[in-house]
Amino acid sequence: MSNKGAPQQFGEYHLLEKIATGGMAEVWRARAYGMAGFEKILVIKKVLENLGKDPEFVRLFIDEARISVQLLHVNIVQVFDLGQVDGSYYMAMEYVHGLDLARMMSRSKPMGPFPIALALFMMAEVLKALQFAHERADEDGNALNIVHCDISPQNILVSYAGEVKITDFGISRAAFQATGAHDVIRGKYAYMSPEQVDGKPLDGRSDVFSLGIVLYELLTGRRLFKAKSRDETLARVRRAEVPSPRGYRPDLSEDLEAIVLKSLAANRDERYATAGEMLEQLAVLMVREQHRATNNDLAAYMKDVIENAGKGRTEARGDRPAPPASVVVLAVEATPPPRSLATPRVTLTTLTQEWSSTVGDADGEIWESEEGSLLVAWVCDDKPRADGSPAISLKDALERAVTVCLQMQKTATRGGYRMCAGIAPGVARIHAETGRPGEGWELAGPFYLARWMMNLSAHRGRVLLTEVGARQIPGKTTPLGRICIQGNRYINLHEVA
Repeated sequence: MSNKGAPQQFGEYHLLEKIATGGMAEVWRARAYGMAGFEKILVIKKVLENLGKDPEFVRLFIDEARISVQLLHVNIVQVFDLGQVDGSYYMAMEYVHGLDLARMMSRSKPMGPFPIALALFMMAEVLKALQFAHERADEDGNALNIVHCDISPQNILVSYAGEVKITDFGISRAAFQATGAHDVIRGKYAYMSPEQVDGKPLDGRSDVFSLGIVLYELLTGRRLFKAKSRDETLARVRRAEVPSPRGYRPDLSEDLEAIVLKSLAANRDERYATAGEMLEQLAVLMVREQHRATNNDLAAYMKDVIENAGKGRTEARGDRPAPPASVVVLAVEATPPPRSLATPRVTLTTLTQEWSSTVGDADGEIWESEEGSLLVAWVCDDKPRADGSPAISLKDALERAVTVCLQMQKTATRGGYRMCAGIAPGVARIHAETGRPGEGWELAGPFYLARWMMNLSAHRGRVLLTEVGARQIPGKTTPLGRICIQGNRYINLHEVA
């Protein structure tokens, strides 16, 4: 998400542009100043407002900085500073000018299967970073026992110069942390190891498994364990049943397939013992099969990806405004009960984390996030995707939104909160550059309507859906009635059963 404008002063930094907003923090491109006109572009990861008051989140944020600062390696995003400005915690980090691997994979699909040599080169770079992190010791020689715990395409950054770096040690585990910090299962379910899903003690072999998933999906262009629901995704991870990569891509060698499958063994004793061991076997195979690639080759491919994506957007757009697209919008908010009734069993921070994971598992996009509040969108497709998976129809998007909403309601109830939510299908013009509608979208169309229904639902404790949406999923809603929405405008609302 972009938020360009005049630079904002933040301590000794100038915030230039908001890069992204997650469930817990904002990420800004920023500028630092030094002597004799020295300037440096970096990233400021800033805790969202009010989260700085949550001791659990502050501890996790500081732990992330403590872990990252130990890891000075060319393939790991460097942390320069940890501080606090006007009560807001932040980290100053290295700026990697490029794309994360998830976006790179998505944008490269029209160009055909991902080049094997480049895929192996990137995985080798990540393995170097993991080997360094796993083997890191403190100044006294004591092992830090660092495990990343969130290796995924979103956390692998590729610069336009062909550099590959891993980032986001926000949920990592290390020996110096309190034991209780390891009790909560965090991360992206579709990239977890079986032992991580089951809450067992972790070591570097868990990261090897996660990277094996990334490698499998990079080579085949298909998701490995991702399912429609969180429970089914977790069940697939536990079973760790891996279809033959060569079944989807016959040009892969048997030896390369063997490396992929060994990294994905359900029993961690049957995997590579270390990231270094997997790196060694991968390096031997790259030489033997002549999969030669360098940073320059990756940079050239990145350039082709960007140019092809830009060409496609230009051809599709021309001088016309963005074409209309069907969207399904979910607005949801949690409220604690009166103190006289009960005390919530989890913090709003923890609840928002769980909600965000549920949304991600259903391919929803979080467009706005605050403590205990999310605005989620599903943008519908007219054509099948490049990887062969079917288009997301309006009906499919609505079913996902309803399923996600009911799961979130169970999570909220279990945590001791009440939840109000509204689901509104509609139409919006999504601009390719920003991934958002035009200025003022927040208070227009389905985005406004979803928020309005969310506020209305607070009085009844049921998820509300428009009549248009209810027609797409018959049998899952009950009519509420004709409600005045604005002046002499009325709509027919339904409650989700």
